[in-house]
Amino acid sequence: MASWNSIPLEITYEVLGWTAFLSWSISFYPQVILNFRRKSVVGLNFDFVLLNLTKHSSYLIYNASLYFSSAIQKQYYEEYGYGQMIPVAANDVAFSIHAVLLTAITLFQIVIYDRGSQKVSKIAIAIVSVVWLFAAVCFLMALPTHSWLWLITIFNSIQVFMTVIKYIPQAFMNFARKSTDGFSIGNILLDFFGGVTNYAQMVVQSIDQGSWVNFYGNIGKTLLSLVSIFFDIIFMCQHYVLYPKKNAQVSPKLIEEDREPLVKSSDDQPQSEDV
Repeated sequence: MASWNSIPLEITYEVLGWTAFLSWSISFYPQVILNFRRKSVVGLNFDFVLLNLTKHSSYLIYNASLYFSSAIQKQYYEEYGYGQMIPVAANDVAFSIHAVLLTAITLFQIVIYDRGSQKVSKIAIAIVSVVWLFAAVCFLMALPTHSWLWLITIFNSIQVFMTVIKYIPQAFMNFARKSTDGFSIGNILLDFFGGVTNYAQMVVQSIDQGSWVNFYGNIGKTLLSLVSIFFDIIFMCQHYVLYPKKNAQVSPKLIEEDREPLVKSSDDQPQSEDV
């Protein structure tokens, strides 16, 4: 098993890793707090949350399995060489656990708070169902030969796939409403910073080892950072450039009705004419 060649690079690696963990973990709270304060989840795309829960659950299975299982680590070394380092750090496992918990809380908020006319689409439900059915089939295929590295690689691929598609419903919803009202930009800014530091952590490890194996040995972590950064830039452009300080469109009729008093005064009653 490989060890660090440079103490400063090892320290930098740990600092970047836990910085990514803090940034990504804190990024969940602005949306949760916003939902709590508004007692509403209108503006938050429900497909995004459901797909996100599947994504983080898959990533947790991959990270925890590779980090804690000696059998899977042995298979990894046989595949990529005993001179390589395991591409999963403690901060990756901690982040995945926290992400699943906070995403589940957000999903619970969708259940208890005002949803307006929004609902989870049938397409999202179908995607999640097919993904977990596919994962179950892969588990049954890996069971006879104990191909655990192959199996968790499937889960890693699932989280990449879910990362790619989970942002699309929210981005399209912002575009359709011409507004980011109800969707926390604080979440995006922290997510962007987490993606940058997560990618930088992998670069530091590669520099120390003189090898780029960890990038394709854990392609899921690599693509997680790049895809997150890409969509975060889109959301920042929507919030600050395309739809700055705009609320969801409300019809003039509703605005006028909202201004009318619930009970009219006697002065407002029509006067009857004397005969």
